[in-house]
Amino acid sequence: MTLCTPARTPNRPRVQRPHSPPGGARRLRPAGADVSASIAVFLIALPLSLGIALATGAPLQAGLVAAAVGGLVAGRLGGSPLQVSGPAAGLTVVTAELIQRYGWRTTCAITVLAGLAQLALAALRVARSALMVSPAIVHGMVAGIGVTIALAQLHIVLGGTPQSSAVSNALRLPAQLADARPAALVISGLTIAVLLGWPRLPGRVGRSLRKAPAALVGVGGATLLALAAGLTVPRVDLPSWSSHALPGLPDGPVLGIAAGVLTITLVTSVQSLLSAVAVDKLVAARPDRGKGVPRSDLDRELAGQGAANMVSGALGGLPVAGVAVRSVANVSAGAVSRASTMLHGLWIVLAALLLVPAIDLIPLAALAALVMVVGIQMVSITHIRTVTRHREVAVYAVTVTGVVLVGVLEGVALGIAVAVAVAMSRLARTRITREDRDGRQLLRVRGQLTFLAVPRLSRALHQIPAGSEVTVELDGSFMDHAAYETLNDWTAGHRAHGGRVELTGPTGGRITGSSAGHAPGADTDAESDTDGGPDASPHASPHACCRPWTPWHNHQCAERPAPPVAPAEEPPVRTGHQLAHGIGKFQRNTAPLVRDELARLAREGQTPSQLFLTCADSRLVTSMITSSGPGDLFTVRNVGNLVPLPGEESGDDSVAAAIEYAVDVLRVQSITVCGHSGCGAMQALLGAGPDEPATPLRRWLRHGRPSLERMASRRHAWARISGRLPADAVEQLCLTNVVQQLEHLRAYESVARRLADGSLTLHGMYFHVGEAQAYLLSGDEVRGYDDVFDSVPPAILAAKAS
Repeated sequence: MTLCTPARTPNRPRVQRPHSPPGGARRLRPAGADVSASIAVFLIALPLSLGIALATGAPLQAGLVAAAVGGLVAGRLGGSPLQVSGPAAGLTVVTAELIQRYGWRTTCAITVLAGLAQLALAALRVARSALMVSPAIVHGMVAGIGVTIALAQLHIVLGGTPQSSAVSNALRLPAQLADARPAALVISGLTIAVLLGWPRLPGRVGRSLRKAPAALVGVGGATLLALAAGLTVPRVDLPSWSSHALPGLPDGPVLGIAAGVLTITLVTSVQSLLSAVAVDKLVAARPDRGKGVPRSDLDRELAGQGAANMVSGALGGLPVAGVAVRSVANVSAGAVSRASTMLHGLWIVLAALLLVPAIDLIPLAALAALVMVVGIQMVSITHIRTVTRHREVAVYAVTVTGVVLVGVLEGVALGIAVAVAVAMSRLARTRITREDRDGRQLLRVRGQLTFLAVPRLSRALHQIPAGSEVTVELDGSFMDHAAYETLNDWTAGHRAHGGRVELTGPTGGRITGSSAGHAPGADTDAESDTDGGPDASPHASPHACCRPWTPWHNHQCAERPAPPVAPAEEPPVRTGHQLAHGIGKFQRNTAPLVRDELARLAREGQTPSQLFLTCADSRLVTSMITSSGPGDLFTVRNVGNLVPLPGEESGDDSVAAAIEYAVDVLRVQSITVCGHSGCGAMQALLGAGPDEPATPLRRWLRHGRPSLERMASRRHAWARISGRLPADAVEQLCLTNVVQQLEHLRAYESVARRLADGSLTLHGMYFHVGEAQAYLLSGDEVRGYDDVFDSVPPAILAAKAS
């Protein structure tokens, strides 16, 4: 395994930061894949930039300036190497409104100020904060902008002129339909047909043709048709660069200018950061798993976007943001560095200087049709289904309506307000029901117990007959002090009148006390037990064995030795089998939430990204330590996380079959062998004597003898954990065993074949149970020197697992 020196080791060689420009101070040397990817992106960006400039009412050259600056400046300085920046359709409505209200020169000045604001935000390192905005609001904002764009461009498609607002465009649409221009309809109809049909061309010929961007083919075909048929339609008219308008001093009300700066800053920042996150996912999904491409540094990306907006505004260009369509094309074309983004900007510059005569032949109707289709596609059916599944339709609908009717900033503000109201409503939504079961009263409380639910809780409690036997079942993740006092006071009073009260969690486990601010039987799948009695202090600490994963942990909190019981109370009584109660809670609470996802997996089958081979130890919970869910891992567990060598005598068909199925059928991209501290199998292996009977366990553990031999061999130095030697021989064997089993994996023909073609990687992992700390062993070869397991921060481990 490759030596991974821990961060605190002295004299560590200086390593270049992962997000610094490739090669440090050296020149960028683009790979062949970067050159081809840059050409593909350029062919998409050129017509789109002109179309977006047309839609905003800005000079058409402003779109080319923004595209060039986005490629050269944001591409060089940004923190997302493969993200492409330029004029974005999502900024069309905002920019058009600013141009109409303040004029073009002031709009350029606003763009410069917005770039300065982005640089300030990047210096404060708040980029991650932009991602906390509800996805329903972001999707609603994008959809609202798309609707506004489509309504405006539809008028140009029909041969007319758009109005100043979406409402006006909708109201004037019937008259425009009656007065449609046939020549414009032919041009735009052809463009739309190519845009929609080109990606669906069938067969081998279609696959070859689809390599040309649909946007370029659609606009180029419409231009050739207009020239061949001699159609008289408005065309692109790029004025001389000598008359290009540059920014002037902001001219308008201060509050209006500030609102414009805020809107541009908000929209460009959120769009760019969300796009950067999406690009990371696209890169990770490539066959090469994004090898050599660093993940996005969001603060640096925000700074790069700010610098690009300042330069674009100063040169008379449109606002710049990271754009999804061009970024997807860049990733799909196989780009491997920021050189592709920068080269696309260079091609834009050359086209703006050398291809003006050809650009002037493009009909405006073709560009309008292109932008209209982009606007319609911004209303994503997938996003609508997602927000519906998460019960956020109201947030989405209000945001869309607000953006279309009022404006982007106002629509987002309305969406945030509704999102907060929905969250508060869910927090306050508490169901309280009461049943009489053969004389025993059952009071169920579903949801959070806050002061908002106290009146209903108090009413339900006082409807219970005095002196009766009562079970109060609490199912929630939070109980505030007001609710605790109400429940505690009623419990004391009911017992004083001869009644009996039992508090239980959702799995039926008896609760002997509760803490204000933490409900027994938490909705996070926790039950809370305290050491005190029913009248325990609100600040009593929860029982040490009850944690947020207790439903799958068959814990016995209710059966621990209890303190002496007062005469008025009864000893704890179990209310049923813990496993049955856990299943019941899953069916009530968890199954409705995961049913859609599991139904999808049932339809599509499993496509896990990695084979995870680990020990059968009950303390090792793979989904918890890897932050994974259904369908993510193909997991194989056995005593000692052993990989028997293939062969008739020493092999094991069960493990070998799982490896073959995962590698050849499921086509996993990686295999992880995970050992853990205090492994009972390793302890048994160390303590095994030569004369012990050959039990099934002893016969199985013979597959671990190569690990013992490796640990004793002088050719192999002891493995280290974060630079330190293991605490004892058991820990050393646990670490050595991980390294040895990785070596065993290479003996399998299917694994060796996939390793040779670079489509499979092996990883070693060690989980220290007592520290709740994961350690990774990286590299592709097992070496004869120290193997070092380095501690992994939780965020990095989750990212690797996902």
